[in-house]
This record gives sequence, structure tokens and C-alpha cells, in this order.
Amino acid sequence: MQTEARVGVVVDGGRAAMGRRHIGTVAHLAAGGFAGAVSKTCTAPLARLTILFQKYSIWHEASRIVREEGFGAFWKGNLVTIVHRLPYSAISFYSYERYKKFLQRVPGLDEDSNYVGVARLLSGGLAGITAASVTYPLDVVRTRLATQKTTRYYKGIFHAVSTICRDEGVKGLYKGLGATLLGVGPSIAISFTVYESLRSHWQMERPQDSPAVVSLFSGSLSGIASSTATFPLDLVKRRMQLQGAAGTSSVCKSSITGTIRQIFQKEGLRGFYRGIVPEYLKVVPSVGIAFMTYETLKSLLSSIDEDDES
Repeated sequence: MQTEARVGVVVDGGRAAMGRRHIGTVAHLAAGGFAGAVSKTCTAPLARLTILFQKYSIWHEASRIVREEGFGAFWKGNLVTIVHRLPYSAISFYSYERYKKFLQRVPGLDEDSNYVGVARLLSGGLAGITAASVTYPLDVVRTRLATQKTTRYYKGIFHAVSTICRDEGVKGLYKGLGATLLGVGPSIAISFTVYESLRSHWQMERPQDSPAVVSLFSGSLSGIASSTATFPLDLVKRRMQLQGAAGTSSVCKSSITGTIRQIFQKEGLRGFYRGIVPEYLKVVPSVGIAFMTYETLKSLLSSIDEDDES
């Protein structure tokens, strides 16, 4: 949903199989935020390996983490991930619905038109950009904490924020934001297109199948598609976020073009996909868990609302 942007959206296709559920704003935000937090916690080890593998070997790093830091170190930085993911997913889910309702008022983009997919794509892109912009500093802090090894330069969330501001200025909390915004739009757009197409087709062919299973597989494939298309920008963003980390000086200009140039010169085209394997391994369960958790919570909360009204 980067992934972070690839998960945290909700679609309304397949209404016959999954039904419409109406819940309040607070419940909607809570369901979306909790879904993202559960998903990220379950896939935290792979998330950390994805970041580290952009510089090192995945198997080397996995064994080193267990040997030097202990098994629990796979969840290093997960607290800030949850702190980031809760508002990010909540904003993504909620703003997607709001943008979609607004755009579907435009003639030709309503639910019964041939261009309803356009409204979904635009809504997803706008929702991703909105969520990423609001919560980006926490994403930078999460990356810095997750890439620390035995030496802890950043001692926690608040210490990391204050240290980054001291060493690099407030702008240090927004390193890589441009690459993020460039990637999050097409990432969510691809996710929506693939997810809704697969889910709609699946439910038409096999309406008796569990909605959870449909969401798991359709969402996983959509995550793989969007990851493949936007992973280079995600890698560029991570590299920019790590420039100046732990008090070190930046090795290249803190810009998208400067970072891209450095990666290409040192690693070639393959360098832009360093870490894509653990990214795939992370996306498959992450997207499925997020969608299943969200749908379960939304169903539960809507049932509670109905009981309260009766």
C-alpha cells in the first residue's frame, strides 16, 4: 500500500458477494488504522530485511541479526512503524472513500458509468498522496531506526526526531518525499486496477468462495504488480532517507536525480531492484492480512451499529 502506500485502501467492487457496510467516521478510521498496524506487525521481519537488503545480502543480514542482535531485533523499529501505520492506513481508507464519493458526483464517473474505474484510480492516488504527506516524518524515523545495528545512534522515536532536526534541520524529516509522492500515486492506481479486476472476475466465476480468500489472493497479486512497477522509486526514497543518518555526511546530493545517478553508476540497472525478493515475500501476506483485517473489523463494527439501532 509503499507498500506502505500499497496497503490501506478499500474498494467497493463485488458488492453482491461482499456487500456494502456503512460505519461511522471514527469506526472507519479505527478499522483502517488497526488493519494497517496488524499487517505491518506480522510482516515486520521481512520489512526490515527489505531495507537492509538494499545494501547487503538478505541471508547474510538475517543470520547476522539473529547472531548479533537476537531474534527480537527483526521487529526493531516496529513501534514507530505502528505509530506511522495507524494514521497512514486510517487516512488512506477514509480519504479514499471521501475522494471517491466526491469524484463520482462528476458526470460520467458515477458507479454505473464505463469510467467508474477512473474515479477509483484517481481516488486511490489522491488518498495515497494525502496519507504519505501527512505521516512522512514518521516513515523517515522508522527507516532510520530499522537500519541501526548494534550501535544505537537513535534511542527512540522522539530522540530520532529531535536528533534529525538538530543534525539535518526539519527538512531532514522529509528526505525522499518527492520520490514517495511520485511512486505512491501509480502504486495505488495499479493496486486498484489489478485488485478490483481480479476480485470482480473471481466473484463472478466463483461466488461461493470466501470473501477473505478472494481478498487475500487478489490483494497479494495486486501488491506484487504495484511493487514491481514502483520499487525503484521506493528504493530511491529509502536511500535518500538514509543520507545523513547517524550523523554521517551525505555521499551525494540530497535529490531524486542525484540519488538515481549514484545508484546507476555504482550498481547499474539491477541496483534499482535490490531487495525486490523480500519485498515480494512481504507484500503477499501484508496486503492479504490488511484487507482481511479491515473487512472483518468493518463487518463487526457495522453489526454493532445495527444492534445499537435496533
